[in-house]
Amino acid sequence: MNANELREKTPDELREQLVALKKEAFNLRFQGATGQLENTARMRTVRRDVARVNTILNEKAAAAAGTE
Repeated sequence: MNANELREKTPDELREQLVALKKEAFNLRFQGATGQLENTARMRTVRRDVARVNTILNEKAAAAAGTE
């Protein structure tokens, strides 16, 4: 997922994606704690995707506040 794809989405779609990513991050942490995690690099990818979605949401909020 890249930032350009995220910028095309609405804030509601971004929030839904953020919830899904956070659920995945939780599941990955749980798998890591129980020793079932096979792809440890996925944790890093999901964590960065969460940060990317938050950044785009903040950009959209700032743009909306600036236009009012």
